[in-house]
Amino acid sequence: MEDKVLLAHGSGGKLSHELIENNFVPLFKNALLDRMDDSAVFDVNGRLAFTTDSYVVSPIFFPGGDIGKLAICGTVNDLSTSGATPLYLSLALVIEEGFPLADLRRVIASAAAAAEEAGVKIVTGDTKVVDRGSADRLFINTAGIGVIAPGLDISGSNATPGDVVILSGPIGQHGMAVLCQREGLRFSAPIESDCAPLNRLVADMLAASRAIHSLRDPTRGGLATTLNEMAKQSKVGIRIVEDKVPVLNPVRGACELLGFDPLYVANEGRMIAILPAAEAEAVLAGMRANRYGAEAAVIGEVVAEHPGKVVMTTRLGATRVVDMLVGELLPRIC
Repeated sequence: MEDKVLLAHGSGGKLSHELIENNFVPLFKNALLDRMDDSAVFDVNGRLAFTTDSYVVSPIFFPGGDIGKLAICGTVNDLSTSGATPLYLSLALVIEEGFPLADLRRVIASAAAAAEEAGVKIVTGDTKVVDRGSADRLFINTAGIGVIAPGLDISGSNATPGDVVILSGPIGQHGMAVLCQREGLRFSAPIESDCAPLNRLVADMLAASRAIHSLRDPTRGGLATTLNEMAKQSKVGIRIVEDKVPVLNPVRGACELLGFDPLYVANEGRMIAILPAAEAEAVLAGMRANRYGAEAAVIGEVVAEHPGKVVMTTRLGATRVVDMLVGELLPRIC
């Protein structure tokens, strides 16, 4: 059973220590983690951002990523939406008895690579093992801390009429990649998740302009739900243009075949920015210089009319209300 996770690995005893020392510590090695205390202690200056999230995606491996990469990128991106520079993350795993250690090592290596790309340190963590059948292979919880530079005030409640809405790239890739992997669907053009850490993209945006009002990553519920959340927070209306919302042809085709609207499909590597129109060109230039913003585009505007609601100008010139997602479109997507 040396190639499997056992209940004894969650006991806190010798096997627990061996699991951590052999599989986690070498990949996440840093001065804060190496102390192996129950809390990581560090000094920071300025305002802090703090976030936490849990990941139950099924399957845990999918084109373009896996649950380890997803957990790191999701937490880094949540911190980035406040304009924070992510610094330190925690990583806690709930592992089902019998989970292959080879798969665990693959997930941990992927998380380590994502953390390295983002420039963050995983400084604390936890593992628990539950009985076979009590969980679905592997669940991950993360928390993250970042520091916000003086003078920045970025919030979903700051959108103002006259602002423009910028999207960093095509939508729907993550949700469709996971769904196709889960259901064994194959298309002539493969669909890969957009899962990526966006903190350096946000840094490039802020280098171009510190006047950004709002940032959000459109994950569960997709672009439509996130825009509705921002409209409600800011008590403004948002108008988008269908032809300006980028969707890759394979994603569009898969959505049409399966009866999904790309506006509601999850993303894990896209950022929405709302900012004054006068700053749009500078911010777009900064985004397009970064590989994760190469296809950034203005997709709409903030208006005073219909506060709390999102509408879309369709290809036919009609106006359609884009409501918040009701129910669960794609369960276990992140």
